[in-house]
Amino acid sequence: MTYLNTVITGSGSYIPTEIIHNSEFTKQTFFDKDRVAISAPGEEVVSKFRDITGIAERRWVSKDQTNSQIAALAAEKALEASGADRESIDQIIVAHNFGDVVKGTIQTDMLPSIASRVKSLLNIQNPECTPYDLIFGCPGWLQGVIQADSFIRSGMAKRCLVIGAETLSRVVDIYDRDTMIFSDGAGATIIEGIEEDEKRGILSTAAISHTIEEAYYLYLGRSNHPESDPQIRYIKMDGRKIYEYAISQVPPAMKIALEKSGKDVGDIKKILLHQANEKMDEAIVKRFYRIYGIRPDMEQVMPMNIHELGNSSVATIPTLYDMIIRKQLPGHSISSGDLLLFASVGAGMNINAIIYKQ
Repeated sequence: MTYLNTVITGSGSYIPTEIIHNSEFTKQTFFDKDRVAISAPGEEVVSKFRDITGIAERRWVSKDQTNSQIAALAAEKALEASGADRESIDQIIVAHNFGDVVKGTIQTDMLPSIASRVKSLLNIQNPECTPYDLIFGCPGWLQGVIQADSFIRSGMAKRCLVIGAETLSRVVDIYDRDTMIFSDGAGATIIEGIEEDEKRGILSTAAISHTIEEAYYLYLGRSNHPESDPQIRYIKMDGRKIYEYAISQVPPAMKIALEKSGKDVGDIKKILLHQANEKMDEAIVKRFYRIYGIRPDMEQVMPMNIHELGNSSVATIPTLYDMIIRKQLPGHSISSGDLLLFASVGAGMNINAIIYKQ
């Protein structure tokens, strides 16, 4: 029997070189959402932040870099890894949330689309290569992979370039403690349809969304500084509600994807989660395994790079995958035949999951 498998044939990532350590925030004056100055010493604020999120440092792009540029840099690495001819790409899907934001402007720029800019930067001549953007919150890269899989299975595409790229440092409010969460980066993958005798690649997917009470847990809002201009808006979030939503809703979505695959929970080698918050991710994985009455080996099953890279939204999962594939994450590896579970949650609120056999 022959299967049409949707397979990741190459991955690449771009991690900015500018390292922002937590210590750089100890002198910053933060305000709460009511625009009242936080009186706790800076060292205490930063220490508590690290205890909750696990983040010790993050990467921010340099002044002259744009989101489309770092997306293209990651794409070049993915193309090299796959050996694919760039002119054979049918779809370029770029997941992001704010486009190209010029430093100091806090203005999103998506005209033309980031995907069109990436196609131009990659010098792809093929007019039948279709570039488009995907705005789906932090799960955007996974949703792009799900779409690529659908195009491949329908016969509308054979090879897709799926990128997750973000420069969140351009849209943060420096007077908000949540600034310390966000980072920049890009991850890219070549997704191909390959006919093979054994089933592998994407085995199943799941996606759910809640938008009644949950739609504005992440939003654009005024700075926390009391003298800020109300017309200038920055990324904002209700962290407590996001945490509660994630730990209650992500595990069931992961379960749906696993059951659709026909695989056993014990077959899972790695769970690659959106790197949002260390404690939240740990709670998600523990609750997922609790459904099956299992206590997982967290260090083995849940690789993380949030400690050094922070939360780069759509870029976290493809960056994490690429680091493991390239043996850049000590203690973790992915081998042929390994069963992986990808899952993410973010603005919308949106959740998705993929069961993938390497």
